Amino acid sequence: MSGLEPFGARLRRVMDERGPLCVGIDPHASLLAEWGLNDDVAGLERFSRTVVEAVADRVAVLKPQSAFFERFGSRGVAVLEKSVAEARAAGALVVMDAKRGDIGSTMAAYAESFLHKDAPLFSDALTVSPYLGYGSLSPAVALARENGAGLFVLALTSNPEGGEVQHAVRSDGRNVGATMLAHLAAENTGEEPLGSFGAVVGATLGDLSTYDLDINGPLLAPGIGAQGATPADLPGVFGAAVRNVVPNVSRGVLRHGPDTVALRDAAERFAEEIRHAVTPS
Repeated sequence: MSGLEPFGARLRRVMDERGPLCVGIDPHASLLAEWGLNDDVAGLERFSRTVVEAVADRVAVLKPQSAFFERFGSRGVAVLEKSVAEARAAGALVVMDAKRGDIGSTMAAYAESFLHKDAPLFSDALTVSPYLGYGSLSPAVALARENGAGLFVLALTSNPEGGEVQHAVRSDGRNVGATMLAHLAAENTGEEPLGSFGAVVGATLGDLSTYDLDINGPLLAPGIGAQGATPADLPGVFGAAVRNVVPNVSRGVLRHGPDTVALRDAAERFAEEIRHAVTPS
């Protein structure tokens, strides 16, 4: 065993202490340019280091998008490794947004890359795609349990294309997205104070009352800020499950860089708005 508490327990505690905000680290070319940085490894490193220095000691979660690092090859991955380590050292939990999904030994290798306690890219949780069948994720589920890590499974995503898969109705009358939520609820049965196996559910989807979002696990909710959703929308989208929502903001915070103080202030504003929106009056 890794010696770490389960991810769900650690997440519940840091969300209660710092508020539930998740800030994305998405160093795409246009954002590097907005910051006055070159689209190269030096720009990538400056961007990532600035975000970590600005907010890792005060937000609950940082979510680096691995693709924006991988595109620079091994040197970009080295920057990602350093960013993950420094963010975790500052007290933030790291959700690696890599959306891995495969079968058998290949899925196990992806899991070992991000969920093994000795891996250079060890993260507190990993986003995964279940669309080779939920059972294909079993190596990642097992390794996450062993190492005190977690998963966020794509369930009800906000991209328009997602509906053709996630809204497809199975022979039992339940659609695919609801099926994924049910699998996660089963994984989290009996876990306290929160299970470690969460779902990705878009904050822009509107009323989701026809879905059972009470999976006893976290709900990673992209879409706050630039994509159009606001903190005030969260109770209407997530209902009684809103306390377990981890709202993700990327551009809404990152556009305030490279000024560290401005980044920190933006993150704190979102955190306060989210805390106010999800706290029962």
